[in-house]
Amino acid sequence: MEDSAGAYGSVRWMMLGVLCASLLLVAMDATILNVALPSLIEDLQVGPLEQLWIIDIYGLVLGGLLITTGALGDRVGRKLLFISGFVLFGIASVVAATADSAAQLIGGRVLLGVGGAMVMPSTLSLIRTIFSDVRERTMAIGIWAAVAGVGATVGPIVGGFLVEHYGWASAFWLNVPVVLVTVAVGLWVLPEYRAPQAGGLDWFAAALSVAGIVCLAWGIKHLAKGEASEVDWVILCVGIAALAWFTRRQLTAADPLLDVRLFRNGAFTAAALATLLAMMAIGAAMFLISLWLQYVHGYSPSQAGIRMLPAALTLLTASLLTPLLMEKFGVRAVLGFGLGAVALGFLLLAVSPEPTTYPVVALVLVSFGLGDGMAVTAAAAVLVGAVPADRAGQAGAVEETNYEVGVGFGVALLGSLHARIFSQHMTDLPVPADRVDQASGSIGGAAEVAADLPEPARDQLTQASSHAFDVALTTTSYISAVVVAVVAVGTVWLVPKGFRVTGGH
Repeated sequence: MEDSAGAYGSVRWMMLGVLCASLLLVAMDATILNVALPSLIEDLQVGPLEQLWIIDIYGLVLGGLLITTGALGDRVGRKLLFISGFVLFGIASVVAATADSAAQLIGGRVLLGVGGAMVMPSTLSLIRTIFSDVRERTMAIGIWAAVAGVGATVGPIVGGFLVEHYGWASAFWLNVPVVLVTVAVGLWVLPEYRAPQAGGLDWFAAALSVAGIVCLAWGIKHLAKGEASEVDWVILCVGIAALAWFTRRQLTAADPLLDVRLFRNGAFTAAALATLLAMMAIGAAMFLISLWLQYVHGYSPSQAGIRMLPAALTLLTASLLTPLLMEKFGVRAVLGFGLGAVALGFLLLAVSPEPTTYPVVALVLVSFGLGDGMAVTAAAAVLVGAVPADRAGQAGAVEETNYEVGVGFGVALLGSLHARIFSQHMTDLPVPADRVDQASGSIGGAAEVAADLPEPARDQLTQASSHAFDVALTTTSYISAVVVAVVAVGTVWLVPKGFRVTGGH
């Protein structure tokens, strides 16, 4: 093992700073539009389904491509992929910022997802290359996870300020100067790395992985919404079949895009599951809480963003402390406690009396930040430590796929479930017949309709939508608490007692 200075001397922490700057933007873009949704609805006239796609298409595209880009980085060079992806991210930001329709905005978000998919596995795999000492690498991963998590949680805060003062497009313009500076510095300081024995890329397997994840997400979204057609069922089955075919192909490949045999390792599987479920739960919760703050309590975007701050602060602290906690208590305890904190947050939200108050939500956000910080940091350290340096792109891909697909699935699945329950409780509304669907489709739609109604119909619709939103939030939280608790138990069972993070094979 090399000495604790690592392969790149003191400049390695500057390298980490460059990687974290890019990661911050990519992570922020997963949630920065949550508080911008009301102004987007008003400006672009988007419907309930378009709202969900605008929010979660980014994470689903990003997650669908991560396996491919992780393997591509090992072959063509991680620095090259990182720089190219971040340049594309900047271009996509301009496309999204200049959107005058929902279609162009969704298209910009798709391009942002492609760029982000090129960046994110490169950050984690470059950390594996730069930090050869296990203890330093674990600390670097703790900082990496803190930036990723804080980026997702401060996205609504930054987005709220920008939207309130400069309009929703400013949330994308923010990316451009950061991209320019980071690319310039990255070209100067980052090392290049290619796997020495890597073969060509299996493009058919890559297509299978992308199609499988995207089709699976599509099917889950429409099933959860309760509007699944025969076509949606076919798409879901295609997704499952594509992922099964991809898995079988990887088992026989000499140089697989993803070595699925890694999942025979209980700790590796537990880490992947922990990341997926933690991000599913938190992604959906942050989305719903941001809507609750603005529509139910009437906070401005920046006021709503500030009230999300407890999650960011707790997550930052938990991520930085997790390497020390893993050293003292082991991976098993840290993963179990982290997921348990997430489940507790949902349980608190579920049992709180209606109407839900902000002090309860603040406590819930603390639980989410604590759980996310611990679970994701520990999981990333396990995944990276489980592979040799020439396969670090695969570890980064698994971590980031579960992270981003988790956020996307969380919003798609739990967000759609919440919307369905909300609609079921929006009955006997004092609105014209031609606007019933709009008022019952989402709390944003109800707010638009209420603005055009006279008193007392306006107050009646506002109260009905607030009550329906709270009821739906309670039910969704109960379901989430049970699912996360079950996964927490399974994770503890999968990780061997006394397991510690090592330097890989």
